[in-house]
Amino acid sequence: QVQLVESGGGLVQPGGSVRLSCVTSGITFNWYDMAWYRQAPGKQRELVAAIGNGGAAHYADAVKGRFTISRDNAKNMVYLQMNSLKPEDTADYYCNANSHYSSRQYWGQGTQVTVSS
Repeated sequence: QVQLVESGGGLVQPGGSVRLSCVTSGITFNWYDMAWYRQAPGKQRELVAAIGNGGAAHYADAVKGRFTISRDNAKNMVYLQMNSLKPEDTADYYCNANSHYSSRQYWGQGTQVTVSS
């Protein structure tokens, strides 16, 4: 059974930082490209950052220079370090695993990040 479990969300003040974690099980982790998406209330889910199975990363323009995605293939985990947070970063953040070799894709249940003073 495939599971992606996010953690690390919560309430943070503008300008603050938070680190999201996603632990996976049931997949051969290094066969998968990993990503973080977010969905704010009333908005569509959007890609925040992605990291390939080879380690190449890319970011949405809105988070470049503030967020960093990383992965630990030994621990089957992906992280999102979020710095200089803004109220517009408030959203549910979802971990995504996308097979590099097939059409298989999996999602976590999401973790909420609220940026507010």
